[in-house]
Amino acid sequence: MRILLRFTVLAALLCLAGCGPEKPWHSTDITGGMPDLSFRMVRASDGLKVSQDDYRGRVVLLYFGYTHCPDICPTTLANISDVLKRLGRDAEKVRVLFVSVDPDRDTLDVLKQYAEAFGQQVDGLRGSDNAIADLARRYRVAYTVKKTPDYVVTHTSAVFVFDAKGRARLVTTDTNDTAGLTDDVRRLATE
Repeated sequence: MRILLRFTVLAALLCLAGCGPEKPWHSTDITGGMPDLSFRMVRASDGLKVSQDDYRGRVVLLYFGYTHCPDICPTTLANISDVLKRLGRDAEKVRVLFVSVDPDRDTLDVLKQYAEAFGQQVDGLRGSDNAIADLARRYRVAYTVKKTPDYVVTHTSAVFVFDAKGRARLVTTDTNDTAGLTDDVRRLATE
């Protein structure tokens, strides 16, 4: 009888251990703290007007930048490209939206070529100054474009991750941990 009691207690403890806290995210969990994905832009690859509805059913990584960026944008997108490669077949469930904050220089052709260099899941998006400002404000992204002789562009380096239903779930400002970001995106893609 004692052996049966010990076995029952051990089984109950093992069950409880499996019901512990969920595995932590590598990125910052913003579930419920940011608005759902919502936008209207022009996709550079085909010139079509697109919205959040065109990306439902996919995990979306949203990043603001510009094609003439000398360092942060290409590094961030290269890291995300590595994440897509690490995802293997799960990459089909993911789209990366690269929103240009410099539409005067980032024509559709320039943006298309730039986005394609980082992978088929990367869509360059372009909009009017107001559309970009509205989208940036929605996700609290700061940017400036100073068309001085030096033409200076600055922007926040945050990457927002939305689940397949368009809900804001994660944010990161450091994509160097590609293994961790891959784990996060895969978890969302297989939910």
